[in-house]
Amino acid sequence: MMSEFLKSKVNVAVQVLPTAPTKAAYDVVDEAIAVIADSGVKYRVTPFETVMEGSYDELMAIVKQVQIACFNAGAEKVMCYVKVQSNAADDVTIDDKMQKYDI
Repeated sequence: MMSEFLKSKVNVAVQVLPTAPTKAAYDVVDEAIAVIADSGVKYRVTPFETVMEGSYDELMAIVKQVQIACFNAGAEKVMCYVKVQSNAADDVTIDDKMQKYDI
């Protein structure tokens, strides 16, 4: 069962709350989102977090890079909240969850 989980797509939601003494928090968050955008994974920015779709290991590596980007952008501290949705037998996709809400 574990090997199937590693092959399936998961969704990871990441929210960063940076404290930066010399920069606006939104500017730091924009740097974090740029890392996600540049990664090539499917993602969706929402008002409170950014949701990514891909393999578990790939997305966790991006979460690490997001935090590094915040510090490189001037953050002194970063609170990083991560949510993971997985399915042992199937992919978890953004489209499956959002399709009925897209207009």
